[in-house]
Amino acid sequence: MFAHVPQPLEYAETLLAHFARLSLSADSRTLLSQTAQAMAQLIGCQLSQLYLLDASRERLELKAQWFEGTLRPAFGAGRQADYGQTPLLQYAISQNRAVDLSNLDSCLHNLDFLPSAGVPWRGLLAVPMLDSRQIVAGVLMLASHTSQQLQGYAASLSALGSFVLMQMKLLERNPQRGKSLSRCVSNGTLIGSSPVMRKTYRLINRVVHSPLTVLLLGETGTGKEVVARAIHDTGPRRAHPFIVQNCAAFPEDLLESELFGYRKGAFTGAERDRKGLFDAAHGGTLLLDEIGDMPLALQAKLLRVLQEGEIRPLGSNETHTIDVRIIAATHCDLKQRVRQGRFREDLYYRLAQFPVVLPALRERGSDICELATHFATSTCAFLQRRPVVLADSALAQLACYSFPGNVRELKGLVERAVLLCDGHELLAEHFVLPSELTDEWGGLNYRKRMDAMERGLLLDCLRRNGGNQTQAALELGLARRTLLYRLGRLNISTDEIRAYAS
Repeated sequence: MFAHVPQPLEYAETLLAHFARLSLSADSRTLLSQTAQAMAQLIGCQLSQLYLLDASRERLELKAQWFEGTLRPAFGAGRQADYGQTPLLQYAISQNRAVDLSNLDSCLHNLDFLPSAGVPWRGLLAVPMLDSRQIVAGVLMLASHTSQQLQGYAASLSALGSFVLMQMKLLERNPQRGKSLSRCVSNGTLIGSSPVMRKTYRLINRVVHSPLTVLLLGETGTGKEVVARAIHDTGPRRAHPFIVQNCAAFPEDLLESELFGYRKGAFTGAERDRKGLFDAAHGGTLLLDEIGDMPLALQAKLLRVLQEGEIRPLGSNETHTIDVRIIAATHCDLKQRVRQGRFREDLYYRLAQFPVVLPALRERGSDICELATHFATSTCAFLQRRPVVLADSALAQLACYSFPGNVRELKGLVERAVLLCDGHELLAEHFVLPSELTDEWGGLNYRKRMDAMERGLLLDCLRRNGGNQTQAALELGLARRTLLYRLGRLNISTDEIRAYAS
């Protein structure tokens, strides 16, 4: 199979890697798109196309096309054509033979099915796709701007085509199969097992394998970038780039060129073409952090990207398609910004296809201790020192703190405590917390501090649920009678619940 392929061992290893990647595709759309990309990357051609015959076996439909490093057109926008009007493809289908042309000539061959380019097409390889019954079901097509012999790749591409058809059948029989092969966001991927975090995991897993735009909301320091990376790493795009751009880090002009790229001569100093982050994240995920601070003029351009999947670099007259999943994040109240005229309403509703609100650390209960232990362990590993443990006094002190800076603040406190600690145990004295907290809790022992923390947690949950004890118990993952017992033990009266919920 690899006798006529340059560097056959390297080619075989790369081909095997592509087979493994395609076997993890979550759906047919992803499978076909990744196949077109794999073909072009394997052989180094500027164009790869994947055609499938329809039910009548008279018409070919273009299912995926990889052209000059970009997937186009998008899946579902494929065109149908009578392959009788394209003799090259007709020959491959009717004769069940690969077509290899190293000297293409538009005067001799009908090349209307190839996209127009500034450079003429010189080389072409069309390989029929055979299903399990050895019946032609489609065509894999490669084209190059240079004259080169591509026949040596025909056997391996034929095997690739048969594998793709088999995978499509499996996905059709069991649509959940591709998802079951992928990991899920859970305790272990992210840190925390509190009821509110388990609820967040369930919500995130609903969208991990979906192309929907995700909007991450929450206070500063709640871990929005960590969650975005977890969504990328557990989804079907994990083999592609994950890129983060803070929309508040650049002025408007620089942010536009950073995102969209530019062409040589677009402005003073633009001495060469430069790809933007949308192109850099092609096939992967782009996190737009602090989206609420994006200038209004750029918001309109971002809306078009989300709606059409197209971008136009600065200084260019042409648009091109990109395949990027957008995750947006902000700590701002975007609805309020819409009312203030600082954020486009149409963009807000486009971004908020699937909003996920990340809970504040003070709402996560026992996660504080779990996160503190994790940060202490990772800090010790980074500093190459002996591991430390957290004393009960330190855990109690952290559990009673409200953490306005959330997980980011906790991480900083633990890292500083490890530096201050000379022994093997982190004590309360190693954590520098606001003085008012020390004054308020200084006279309470461990049990009283834990009771006070639990009391605040229960009252906060009851407030969010309007005093409804059944709903509060459901949110906390408790039986209602257990909640009633805890309320009684902590002397939380009905009047106090009613007043706190009002």
